[in-house]
Amino acid sequence: MNIYGVFLKKQIRNYFFGSVIAVLAVGSLLLLSSLEISAVEYSRLLIVLLLSFSIMAITEVSVFMNQLKPIRTAMKEQRPTLAMLEEAYLYTHRMPRNAVQRILGPHLLGLSLPAALMTFWMIRTGLINLPYFYLLLVMVGAALVACMHALIEFFLTCSAIVPLIKEFRNRALDIYNVDFSLEGHVFVAIRPKFLISCMLIGTFPLFLFIMATHIRLDSLDSSSLAGLQSYWAWAGMVLMVGTLFSSIAAWLLTNSVQHPINELYKAMNNVKDGRLLQVQDEYSDEFSKLVAGFNMMVRGLQAREQQNRQLLDSYFTTLAVALDARDSYTAGHSLRVAEYSVIIGQLAGLTGQRLDDLRKSALLHDIGKIGVPDNVLFKEGNLTDEEFDQIKSHPVLGENILRQIEPVEKMAPYISGVRSHHERYDGKGYPDGLVGMSIPLHGRIIAVADAYDAMTSDRPYRKGMDHERALAILEQGRGSQWDPEFAGLFLAYFGKAASSEEEDVPGRAG
Repeated sequence: MNIYGVFLKKQIRNYFFGSVIAVLAVGSLLLLSSLEISAVEYSRLLIVLLLSFSIMAITEVSVFMNQLKPIRTAMKEQRPTLAMLEEAYLYTHRMPRNAVQRILGPHLLGLSLPAALMTFWMIRTGLINLPYFYLLLVMVGAALVACMHALIEFFLTCSAIVPLIKEFRNRALDIYNVDFSLEGHVFVAIRPKFLISCMLIGTFPLFLFIMATHIRLDSLDSSSLAGLQSYWAWAGMVLMVGTLFSSIAAWLLTNSVQHPINELYKAMNNVKDGRLLQVQDEYSDEFSKLVAGFNMMVRGLQAREQQNRQLLDSYFTTLAVALDARDSYTAGHSLRVAEYSVIIGQLAGLTGQRLDDLRKSALLHDIGKIGVPDNVLFKEGNLTDEEFDQIKSHPVLGENILRQIEPVEKMAPYISGVRSHHERYDGKGYPDGLVGMSIPLHGRIIAVADAYDAMTSDRPYRKGMDHERALAILEQGRGSQWDPEFAGLFLAYFGKAASSEEEDVPGRAG
């Protein structure tokens, strides 16, 4: 049998189970057995109950078949459209809520109303000897019976729809490669579900007992009106206390379930946003297992995140070393520029991810030189204008290279530094001729670090200058070629380092 057939069979079985328990069993065994009436009157009441039940069943079946249309349509199609599958998927999730509506309407209008009208007619014509007050009790009892039947049907339907939900999701994946998800949408909230369920479970048997007891006492001693009034004063107090207790218990139970769910949901949002935070385990029930499982997952993600960071760091360092290995004269240049850039960044107050982004940007600042021909890059004599233009193209080439790396958003923090590390503070740099603070932060910092290392490193056409001479040039270019703040921080740092122990200066070129 196909999935839809199995589902339909379960729903029919569930319906009759709920109907028999909530209507026939309660109505016939509890209410009718409490009445002291003749066998003929019993038969007439049973006929009323069966007729009303039949009207209710016919109404519910018609409503149920109408509710099944989107599901039935999608299941019968050999290749349903994506919109058809999505509608059926969402509609299946609504089935438990629709089941409640399907039960309550026919119960109240198809069972209670016809039964009350037929019973009223029988009392009026003398076919049944019952007080009219019983009709009010029956109407109230019928409303409770409807609620209990709806409650049973709700939870049975929640279980029955699971195979259908999986089927629609799998078919969408197989046919259209689309994965359906509610994305956290809630069709039935936990709070009303628990509150209503607990209140019904607590008050339904209590009310039936009180009502049946009243009918029984009234049948045994119909002359004692004062006794019945005293009984209802007592019963009303019991019912009120029972309802209050059920409400408080339902509220407490709901909170005890909703709190850990909310905490886990917040924690999952943190994970989604990249904050791998564990949840404090403060529960002594099965939610402790959920929290432990969630924290285990977070620890696994943290370990993998650490591995990814290490791999990325190695990747950046390998690229920088590979670039520097192209020219023996500039070996270690990118690593030293990254080291100097981090020093300036720390002095400027950069920390955490911002400092790490600066370091990676500095490691890759010259990656564009891969695209510059060797005969130009390693030329010992003076460069022609055309050759110098080729050299000046390396920041843009570097940006273009980084934009080819996927995912693009992961490279975005490093692009500005790579493109702008040859801009000058006075606007005479390249490639964009940016001025002052319009030059990106990474570009202004790397420019200082790059210039210092370039001046102190040996090149084919010249020997590197000494430390003091390079610092003097940086001092002269503060505010014109380099950002005055970052150049000043760099000068101050090396001034202090040089005055204490010159051989400890990181990256000093000989």
